[in-house]
Amino acid sequence: MSNQQEKPVILADQVQTILTDLEPLSRKVFLSLTPPSSLDNRADVDQLRQNLERVFQPVRVPLSLMAKIPSLCRSSDWKVTATLAETGRGWDLIDLESGDSTGSHYGLAVDIGTTTVVAYLINLVDGTVLGHAADYNDQISLGEDILSRIRQAMEPGGLIRLQTLVINTLNRLIKQLCASSLKSGQITAAAIGANTTMIHLLLGLDPTSICRAPYTPIVNSPGLISAGELGLEINPLAPVYCLPSIGSYLGGDVIGGILVSGMHNKSDVSLFVDIGTNGEIVMGNQEWLVACAGAAGPALEGGVTAFGMRAEPGAVDHVSIDRKSGQVTYTTIGNMPARGICGSGLVDTLAELFLNGIIDRTARFTQGREKYIVVPASETAMGENIVVTQIDVNNFMATKGAVNSAIDLLMENVGCHWQEISHFYAAGAFGQYLPIESAITIGLYPDLPRPAIVRLGNSSGEAARQVLISRTKRMEAETIAAKVTYFELNANPSFMEKFVSSKFLPHTDLDRYPSVKKRLESRV
Repeated sequence: MSNQQEKPVILADQVQTILTDLEPLSRKVFLSLTPPSSLDNRADVDQLRQNLERVFQPVRVPLSLMAKIPSLCRSSDWKVTATLAETGRGWDLIDLESGDSTGSHYGLAVDIGTTTVVAYLINLVDGTVLGHAADYNDQISLGEDILSRIRQAMEPGGLIRLQTLVINTLNRLIKQLCASSLKSGQITAAAIGANTTMIHLLLGLDPTSICRAPYTPIVNSPGLISAGELGLEINPLAPVYCLPSIGSYLGGDVIGGILVSGMHNKSDVSLFVDIGTNGEIVMGNQEWLVACAGAAGPALEGGVTAFGMRAEPGAVDHVSIDRKSGQVTYTTIGNMPARGICGSGLVDTLAELFLNGIIDRTARFTQGREKYIVVPASETAMGENIVVTQIDVNNFMATKGAVNSAIDLLMENVGCHWQEISHFYAAGAFGQYLPIESAITIGLYPDLPRPAIVRLGNSSGEAARQVLISRTKRMEAETIAAKVTYFELNANPSFMEKFVSSKFLPHTDLDRYPSVKKRLESRV
């Protein structure tokens, strides 16, 4: 049985960094106040503020909370817990509770993907993940890719519809996370990782300029925004922090990946790659960081094959072919009857077809074949063969070629060679679910020593958790964003040349894949 999740890309265990000396976006303080008397006749709000300002300065008490302070203080015998949020200019009181509730302190870490939204309920006392929920981004109903949604935003009322859809998605996930014993108003801070377009649509900002020269977004670093302004159904005064973007095509999700990988603190050169509908690539070390981005196509989300599907029950997720008998062995998510092939299953299938000589180095079927049956009709949910065709292979190779050529061109621009790469960080579903050996076999991953290949899982979600609970990490994210240099590669005349070279298995230069070369030679 596959252990792949149905929808969410969860936080990978190896990147759930334990942070000490937490400084979350919201803080809780227990206070024992003095009842008014002839010796101390300070106003209730003034006394509360003055007590808080012994530690936090300055403190602003919003009008919306002033009215509840007198009755709450008296009913709780003047023992209360204040929740404050950092604003950049000081601190705002965002909640006041009776008694000592400092042990119950909750925040929300969110990864807004073009396809999937994942939300994590975070214990702000110790930074641990208490639960997670995921669902498809409701914006899919108005377009599956970013450009389609930008076009929708240009239509009358389109921007409001898109914002409402993603907010509805988030509120649905919040409701799921709070279903058992938590009130959503107890969530007093949120942090979000997402690409630049998704952040614009979340904030209700026109994304049109993102796809028009000179490709400048409205904002890269939105700062802190109250949940109430966005319509998030948590504490309405809760601060919401969006990881900063670098520009139109490199968003906070990429900044988050760099932050979680730690590549910006290493002396050796590392490579970070996140491939979804779009592909983002970052290379560098503690002294420099360069990045590029471009369309990759939905190959790894099952979107370019006739029987492609997302990682849902019934998706073929792993495939092997017996060399002697030719027998196909496969698994499906949930052990359900096969309905299609998801990204990991397609990568496995192509690797096995290549290693068994069923497709050649040019990714063409041999012996006159035009397709290959992965699951016979008698074993499928639909009663028809699940196949991979030559067209399917060609479509996938276009995605692989775009990724490989972008990496090659980026390395060439900075004068770096493959031998200098010490770590390869694979993020998102590209890193969590793809089988490493198969990905190397077809040239999607570099042929590095296996310990150098690090699967980050949902690095955007993990980065959101880190910046939610640590002021140091928030500052680090801002520093990374200012440090990255963006390369525009699509206009480079040698891009197409490298693109053609990359559409070989695993690459036109087989010596770059010594382990694959060895496996091929052993099968001759």
